[in-house]
Amino acid sequence: MSAPALSSSPAEGFTSTRFAQHLSQRAYLPAWWLEAKKAAWNQFNALPLPSRTDENWRFSDLKGLNLSGFTVPEDHAQQIPNVASFPEAAEIVFSNRQVVARSHVSAELAAKGVIFAPLDEALRQHGDLVRTYFQKHPANLGSEKFVALNTALTVAGGFLYVPADVEVALPFVIQHTLTGHNVSVFPHTIVVLGPRAKATLVEFFVSGGPATERQLVSGVNDLHAAEGAQLTYVGAQRWSRETLAIQVNSIAAERDARVLSLNLHLGGRQSRHESHSRLLGPGAHSEMLSLTVADGDSEFDQRTLQTHVSPHTTSNLLYKNALLDTAKTIFSGLIIVEPDAQKTDAYQKNRNLMLSDKAEAHSLPGLEIQANDVKCSHGSTSARIDAEQEFYLKARGINPTEARRLLVSAFFEEVLNKLDNEELHAALTTLIAAQFKR
Repeated sequence: MSAPALSSSPAEGFTSTRFAQHLSQRAYLPAWWLEAKKAAWNQFNALPLPSRTDENWRFSDLKGLNLSGFTVPEDHAQQIPNVASFPEAAEIVFSNRQVVARSHVSAELAAKGVIFAPLDEALRQHGDLVRTYFQKHPANLGSEKFVALNTALTVAGGFLYVPADVEVALPFVIQHTLTGHNVSVFPHTIVVLGPRAKATLVEFFVSGGPATERQLVSGVNDLHAAEGAQLTYVGAQRWSRETLAIQVNSIAAERDARVLSLNLHLGGRQSRHESHSRLLGPGAHSEMLSLTVADGDSEFDQRTLQTHVSPHTTSNLLYKNALLDTAKTIFSGLIIVEPDAQKTDAYQKNRNLMLSDKAEAHSLPGLEIQANDVKCSHGSTSARIDAEQEFYLKARGINPTEARRLLVSAFFEEVLNKLDNEELHAALTTLIAAQFKR
């Protein structure tokens, strides 16, 4: 059973009194975890909000980073949206910060040592394992203040552990639903794959109420793939149009490990996503993928880092944005090749499809190479939709909205086709199509 929620009033904000209540309600958790929360709370209060002098926040709208008035919800919602349905190994559903539905791993997987549990449960039953991988490789891409707030107040989160040589064909699923005005949530998910293990985790992040609800989300993921492991991570968010969402992902790939991460962004007034992929052992590979539908006056801010630590490592980044109305996207990515990372092969590409004359796309790809035997490239393109293609669709009676949807779907297919799971591919395609009907 989940611990009681932290009570608050809308005017309180994130105060020391509320944090003390939060700690007292979690006294049953390991002492190291409570100490980590205290340290994070002190860090949150010590760090300033980003300013215009912060290079990591270049082009970002800093006026929207207002944390006042948010509360931690006490109750889960009565109605939970069913975001997607496809065959799965197990599922955990959070409403606000409480577990409201759950299916467990099969007896066969449990006997092999597979662990899939809410974070609180994992801390109680597998505390040492969680401690080993919790924030082992921080992303450090500019949102440290929000990461500290996540650690201080996190409750909703999942823990997936797949031991060595265990392969799980069906995906694990976590759904985070946030409902209410001026509410906040701090999801934190940890995924650990042992040597030669194989698994997929899918996370859905969705607002459950009206699109006008103001909400705050500060999420963190720690993704670890040991030697020879194969990890696929998919994160799909559809927050309300008034949500401030900050998600920070850290990826670590050891020798010969392969990690594919795909993030789908569909909602939020201001949504920032940071992803740092570290290639730690020879033969490691990282595939970093992202799809964004930016509409209205929303801002989607994407910051990435591909760090090659060992020789003979590869990485590929492909971020695609479709921009409508007066929306804005920002992509700032850097490939770092450290001195010992000879024979690195790294690519980075940001492509923007402009569906409006008033939309803005900012792209800042970069390289920092400290080795002399590497193959690296980066690039960015921004282009309007093909007028002939649009005319062809309209001439056959397809309305402008549906024509845009079809063109965006075709633009996104290059990324979606990298998924092996056809049911998951179809679920993401359906989410993208629904965005054009909101």
